[in-house]
Amino acid sequence: MDGIHDMGGTHGWGTVTIDPAEPVFEEDWHARTFALGLASMGASGTNLDAFRHALERLHPLEYLGDGYYGRWLRAAETLLVDSGVLAAGAVEARARRLRGEEVVEPADVEVHKPSYERGGAGSLRQIDDEPAFVAGQQVRVRDLHKPGHTRMPAYVRGRVGVIEARRPAAVLPDSTAHFTGEDAQHVYTVRFESTQLWGPNAEPSTVFVDLFESYLEETP
Repeated sequence: MDGIHDMGGTHGWGTVTIDPAEPVFEEDWHARTFALGLASMGASGTNLDAFRHALERLHPLEYLGDGYYGRWLRAAETLLVDSGVLAAGAVEARARRLRGEEVVEPADVEVHKPSYERGGAGSLRQIDDEPAFVAGQQVRVRDLHKPGHTRMPAYVRGRVGVIEARRPAAVLPDSTAHFTGEDAQHVYTVRFESTQLWGPNAEPSTVFVDLFESYLEETP
């Protein structure tokens, strides 16, 4: 889906600064939130791809204003509400009550965790399908605009690159995020020149992107 989360390759965000001494968790609540985010996937019966889709559904102001672990908190709540573990508005109501406000918490709702068949642990799979592309082959990224989750970055849509290597097959996040099956596919590392992605005035560089087979098509 198109959203504020897919800002890779876009203009106007300034230089990315990296602090080599940055701690893993700058504040104590960051560590607790990290644990809560992982626990929410188990409690809701979902998966990492569904968690990423929950992040994508945040309002742009929340996504930009809450910070990294603030987004994790909201995504964890979304998963728990989606599966009925929490009622909508339960977290806000409890927080207001803890502040001393007279608030009635919403009643519990029926738990309805998603049910889907998994082909094994993790995301890598062995598949019998012959790969559609080989190393060195020129390909074009399909110009897909999906309403749901996808791992295709917007800045490579419609762009031409070259297959650098084939990676182990994996479940398709576009499917597992919505619990419609695994649809395991071959994965390829595709090499793009910066001028192909951002025009002739782009700073010369090479970008490598891992893409699922269904994202790609042959070039004429």
